[in-house]
Amino acid sequence: MAISKYLLLLFCLFACNNPTKIPDTFNAKVIGVKDGDTIEVLKDNRPIAVRLADIDCPEKSQPFGSNAKKFTSDFCFGKEVTVISKGKYDRYKRLIATITIDSISLNKQLVINGYAWHFKKYSDNNEFAILEQEARQLKKGLWADNNSIPPWEWRKPKK
Repeated sequence: MAISKYLLLLFCLFACNNPTKIPDTFNAKVIGVKDGDTIEVLKDNRPIAVRLADIDCPEKSQPFGSNAKKFTSDFCFGKEVTVISKGKYDRYKRLIATITIDSISLNKQLVINGYAWHFKKYSDNNEFAILEQEARQLKKGLWADNNSIPPWEWRKPKK
């Protein structure tokens, strides 16, 4: 009897702390843009927060942060998109994913246009490193500023 209560407790803890399983790839409508690399989509009448994989955009308070958010909004707000999930959630319970419209990747477009860094800490996708280097050479977007601060440095507490 005690073992079954223990198992039931473990099951409840596991089930209650994990976001609902959703398909790896699905279509959804974009209903919100939080910032350059975070959007909200609606699937089956349920909002899902999505963190764009492989990249990190400037923070809202950071130079080019509003530009990145506008780019993301112009690309996908109010539109049907394909969400290609990594099958993982971040610590804020956002689904890590690539967003595409007609096979065009928002994640890559942000890097190509100079509104995002390749987030090497969480991505080993070399294609993003190449796209970032090309944007840097062309001084696109945030790369027009020679002193751009990566968002992970910007977020560190000021001493």
